[in-house]
Amino acid sequence: MARKKAPVETIETAHPHTIKKFELIEEYVKAWAQKLLNYEKCKGIVFIDCMCNSGVYHDDDGNEVVGTPIRVANYLSGIMAGYPSKQAWCYFNDLSSEKIDTLKSRLPSSTANFHIETRTSDGNDLLRALNISESMHVHYLLVYDPYEATVNWEALMPFISNWGDVIINHMVSDSVRAVSQTRRASAVAKYEQTYLSSIQEIATFGSDRDAYEKRIHEIILASHGTANKRYYIASFPFFNTKNAVVYNLVLGSSNIEGFKLFKKIAWRIFGDRSSAKKTNINQNQLMFDFTGKGLTTHTDENCYNVRDIAKYLYSVYKGKSNVPLKELWDALAEHPVFPSEGYATEIKKSLEEDFGCKVSRSSITF
Repeated sequence: MARKKAPVETIETAHPHTIKKFELIEEYVKAWAQKLLNYEKCKGIVFIDCMCNSGVYHDDDGNEVVGTPIRVANYLSGIMAGYPSKQAWCYFNDLSSEKIDTLKSRLPSSTANFHIETRTSDGNDLLRALNISESMHVHYLLVYDPYEATVNWEALMPFISNWGDVIINHMVSDSVRAVSQTRRASAVAKYEQTYLSSIQEIATFGSDRDAYEKRIHEIILASHGTANKRYYIASFPFFNTKNAVVYNLVLGSSNIEGFKLFKKIAWRIFGDRSSAKKTNINQNQLMFDFTGKGLTTHTDENCYNVRDIAKYLYSVYKGKSNVPLKELWDALAEHPVFPSEGYATEIKKSLEEDFGCKVSRSSITF
């Protein structure tokens, strides 16, 4: 007698760091969609979540939480009536037909200019099936959130090399924990595919989380493949309740405006910091720097605050007079973590109060 197939659990638990991820992607989509739809030449936007799950979760207290696809679909459905000449498409995919059925029951209906397509397949197959337009009049945002630490760069390459944004959930904790102990051929192949290196080379990273992250950035830049055009990468760590990094959410964008937006929204989501890491150190406490630089503050590179932004600018411009504010904001725009928008007042206040700078309406003397 054949065994009955175990029922698929369609509603999983979303821990606090996962809910933060939902919030960050949702808020980025809101800003991204509005900026593009208000751009005259933009004819449409495409959002793709190729590993979307059921879109419905319980938090640690048993309360219902909705995930990325439902949040995004509800938002785009609500705004597209205001853009009758433009189009929006959502593609949602999961390996589980049960999870897709649960998701479909919670999604809004398609309209004349808002379209939803759901699929049950390997997410990489969906990406290969989509016809990515070379036209810059349709803009793509792809969320790539694999169930395991597996990234298929061949499927991602058209999205990285064309006009659009890609958000990758880099499950770095899996790599840090397991690479050095990996023996099974399937596991070795997984890591070699993700980092495009031999397992022997990957093993040299050891427990250095930054080394794994650097390798992912190198692959993204190589996949973009256009030497004469900048490509921007922002990355933010997500910590669990034990204060350990679970994954990094990595944005790749060919447009500096998307890069700037992502940084600003991430800081807002994390409470005006670069992560939700818990720290027992008072990062605002001034202390004496015995290298002769005077007073300084403690810096946690996994959890920057606004004073760290001011500290960075002070280190770059110390001794210079009447530096135009635009030059400062342009410098922050290129920074991989610090936002250049949304914190001007706080940054100027910290430079003045904590570092003794003279702030005027249009410039700062350091």
